Amino acid sequence: MESNDKYGIKRAVPLAFEEALEKTKEALKAEGFGVLTEIDLKAKFKEKLDEDFGSYVILGACNPQYAFEALGKDMDIGLLLPCNVVVYEENSSTVVAAIDAKKMLSVTGSDELEQFAGDVNEMLRRAIESI
Repeated sequence: MESNDKYGIKRAVPLAFEEALEKTKEALKAEGFGVLTEIDLKAKFKEKLDEDFGSYVILGACNPQYAFEALGKDMDIGLLLPCNVVVYEENSSTVVAAIDAKKMLSVTGSDELEQFAGDVNEMLRRAIESI
């Protein structure tokens, strides 16, 4: 597992892009996340800009229990939801990466929310490691 100190965690996976995307969704589900959004940037850039771009999908993943509890502590936390997970091709490899929820929620200044985020990070890490 490779760590991206700026944003989160990432891992190159030995899978074709489409298979990695499906396995990522399955792994997130196994950890209790639902995928609320799926943005295909390759398709959007072609449609809106007529530009070619490599395969790149952003998944908006949310664990309902943790989201519910976090919103109970701070209603504005929705500005930082859901957790983004990306699957993309880079240099003939497929990469899966997830936001570091703890770093993201550190902007709140709430130790309690950062503790939630630590739990979310562990679930995201397990999901990515299982792919």
